[in-house]
Amino acid sequence: MDNTKRYQRLLERYRSGDLSRRELMSLIGAAGLAYGLTGGPMGALGKQALAAKPDSVRFDGWGGVVSEAFRKYAFDPYQKATGIEVIDGTFSSGDEYLSRVKAGQPGEFNLFHASGVFDYARYAGLGYDVVLNEANIPNLELAMTALKEPFRKVTNGNLSCAPYDYGTTGLAYNTKYISKEEMEEKGAKILIDAKYKGKIGGWGDWRTRVWYGALATDQNPNDIKDMDAVWDAIRAHRDNALKYWGSGAELMSLLAEEEIYVTEGWSGRIAALQQQGHPIAYHDPKNGFGWQECLMVLKGSPLEACEELLNFMLEPEVAIAVAEGQSYPPSLDPTKVDLGDKIPLLPAYDATGTLSQLTFADPAYWNGNEAEWSKTFGRVQKGY
Repeated sequence: MDNTKRYQRLLERYRSGDLSRRELMSLIGAAGLAYGLTGGPMGALGKQALAAKPDSVRFDGWGGVVSEAFRKYAFDPYQKATGIEVIDGTFSSGDEYLSRVKAGQPGEFNLFHASGVFDYARYAGLGYDVVLNEANIPNLELAMTALKEPFRKVTNGNLSCAPYDYGTTGLAYNTKYISKEEMEEKGAKILIDAKYKGKIGGWGDWRTRVWYGALATDQNPNDIKDMDAVWDAIRAHRDNALKYWGSGAELMSLLAEEEIYVTEGWSGRIAALQQQGHPIAYHDPKNGFGWQECLMVLKGSPLEACEELLNFMLEPEVAIAVAEGQSYPPSLDPTKVDLGDKIPLLPAYDATGTLSQLTFADPAYWNGNEAEWSKTFGRVQKGY
């Protein structure tokens, strides 16, 4: 029996409940010892990759607990199995990473953790997309259709990425200073409330600022009618804020050290703070910013190696471990895959697999306004 069949049988036993996750990983490890590889999917990967492998692939992500989860649960096992090194870098915003890609050489950057369909559309619009051979990524079948279709619409039915996780940018607040009742009453308006001047934070990202400016002025973020009111709200937030934060690590530090009491924040990072015991609550206001993230492959990359890495990262055992590590729900369809006990407790989790309760950014609307709004925000940020 070859490794692939052995692994598939183990997976079938695991999925039917005959094996626990711990037992599965133990058996995979035992198989790996026999074959001199990590075993199971890793053994199969190793055989395939040895045929024509690059020395490395580069992956760029958001850093902090997210990168730690990727490294521990996906990249290290993948490297051990295939001999292909995953070189991981970080960025603090999609704009910053795009500038690096534009300045780089074709093939210098391979995969990255793209945030939102609008980011995917930006890269595709600039010609950085590829056409993935989905036959090499069979685990794509386990991902939610609701997460795959928006990407397919951008790239003519093809995929240049694997959807990987989703979450929301909601309101995070310290319950020692702000009550649940006050948060629910004020919603996004609390970010411009002079009562908390100097104790308010916010991400220095033009999309997030415009989105929350729309919510603070009771407008639909995907169909803003009064942009002047939005800019006034953004100025009010700027004047009351302690500072704009620039990364997830800084967001967590500002809240944990009580330098700020309230900010919008990424659901997974807030969940991580809660797991660490900090009195930080999370509130998703109406039309809160929902987003989905994907692992996008850039033009010039070693496609087969990237496809293997994507398939490995979508293995339920890997994807679940990463999701629990980074505190964002995986793209796996909960109607097809048992996601365990922890993931259903994460913020933004959708048990239906439809994500119909979340509000996502309209890619055409936001990308169509990017040039004007990002430029204006740059001026507002400087005090104009």
